[in-house]
Amino acid sequence: MRQDPFAVTRVPPMIKWLLIANGVGFLFLLYAAEPAMQYFALWPFGEYRVGTSSGPGTVGFEFWQLLSYGFLHGGFGHLFFNMFGLWMFGRVVEQVWGGQRFLIYYLVCVVGAGVTQVVVLYLFSPGEVVPTVGASGGLFGVLLAFGMMFPNARVMLLIPPIPMTAKWLVIGYGALELFFGVTGTQAGVAHFAHLGGMAFGFAMIMYWRHNPPGRGAG
Repeated sequence: MRQDPFAVTRVPPMIKWLLIANGVGFLFLLYAAEPAMQYFALWPFGEYRVGTSSGPGTVGFEFWQLLSYGFLHGGFGHLFFNMFGLWMFGRVVEQVWGGQRFLIYYLVCVVGAGVTQVVVLYLFSPGEVVPTVGASGGLFGVLLAFGMMFPNARVMLLIPPIPMTAKWLVIGYGALELFFGVTGTQAGVAHFAHLGGMAFGFAMIMYWRHNPPGRGAG
């Protein structure tokens, strides 16, 4: 596996369940868009009045949104690329870590990305009522884990189709997200949430390295 991490052919259980959960979340948003967005998308801190089909309503931050937003996607393309990346890299990471550890890591990255997003909006765009949806923060955390495990693995980008090693893919994506976030390029994309997923993932990996499971207090 160290020679070719992508030799993993089966879909491990946690990846399978995450793919199913994201598919269900996509259908929920597709067929019940108003309640899905109002209650389960990630909203900024505060309470804001909005119009709904049943009259005036409110939206605002709730703690469960730090997790629920990661299972909603704004369109099929958004869902497809996130799930393709999760399948491509996540199945390898789960094969190394096991299902329980992978799931904990993935959810920490999703929540960490959400925390980063609401804090950045609060500090730099107060009053901007922008909901966030998507598993990208979790995916960027998984991508980081893969790059740290297999830094010299060869990967091929989809757009553009350029081969590179995993470590440069991670560094390149991180640098682009920072550039886009600071300059405001590609408005409507939660670039700092992506960076937050990577940052929380890195912190989790470092914690596990210094506190491996099963180590006693001695």
